[in-house]
Amino acid sequence: MTPGPGATSSGTPPTSAFFTEAVTLTPTAPEHFDLAFTAVTQPCPWPKAYGGDLVAAAAAAAMRSVTDAKTLHSMHSYFLRPADIGAQVRYEVEVLRDGRGYSTRQVRGYQNGKPLYVCLANFAAGEPGGTFHAEFAEVVPDPEDLPSSAAYLEERSGGSMTEESKAYWSAGRSFDMRHVPGPVYLTVEGKRLPHQALWVRPFDRLRTVEGLTGAQRDLAALAYVCDYTILEPVLRVLDLAWADPGLVTASLDHAMWFHRSGPVGDWLLYVQEAVAADAGRGLGTGRFFTRDHRHLATVVQEGMIRPA
Repeated sequence: MTPGPGATSSGTPPTSAFFTEAVTLTPTAPEHFDLAFTAVTQPCPWPKAYGGDLVAAAAAAAMRSVTDAKTLHSMHSYFLRPADIGAQVRYEVEVLRDGRGYSTRQVRGYQNGKPLYVCLANFAAGEPGGTFHAEFAEVVPDPEDLPSSAAYLEERSGGSMTEESKAYWSAGRSFDMRHVPGPVYLTVEGKRLPHQALWVRPFDRLRTVEGLTGAQRDLAALAYVCDYTILEPVLRVLDLAWADPGLVTASLDHAMWFHRSGPVGDWLLYVQEAVAADAGRGLGTGRFFTRDHRHLATVVQEGMIRPA
């Protein structure tokens, strides 16, 4: 059995606070639509902010605009421009429709006076109906029997990996991530297959987020963590690793459906598959399952993949 993640470079245990800080919104006067909030993008060792910051903060902004207990059930997003790190993004919410069964919002993120992110978010009141969810039949090792990112990277180096990126992969992403087969940080561990799975869990108990219920915060957590690895099956089948010198990736568009609630504070199995890769773009899908095999959410994302 492999031990859990170690302490950060400062000697403190890894924390999920980066996520909760990313979705902590400050109300502000709208300039374009009906409601507006600001949020600050979180630290990362790349030239641009993490795309999941934008998706999760936009989800939080949309949820805060719906006051009749409807639940977020889908989001469809486009990433228009890179976001500066450690800087405010203004999220403007347009109330497109409020019906008895469904409500729809548009959210646009602005930084430096320009739109950099846009999404449509839909909410449902819920009603009686049949129940079905896909099963993940493949047997995977338990997360306790897999190395954390920190344990995997502890004695490894190479490629474009720096101490900063190593620390970020190990402890800076709010969630403990354990790959099946091995990760694609430095090399493609395992065969060049178009699929992988990850166990993911917050490093510590998720903090309260002002303006969100616990269930809403958990939906935002799924929206946040899904973007870190959704393109990895495409990298895997193309035999590309994150630390390959000159590799550039970027999220282009993103869709997510939330099927049912579940315990985001515990281990979730994130099952991913590469669908297509061509012309500098790759498409990946992902599904989140609880340990008792409940299917919580489905993700589809296309990204730019530009090898050296």
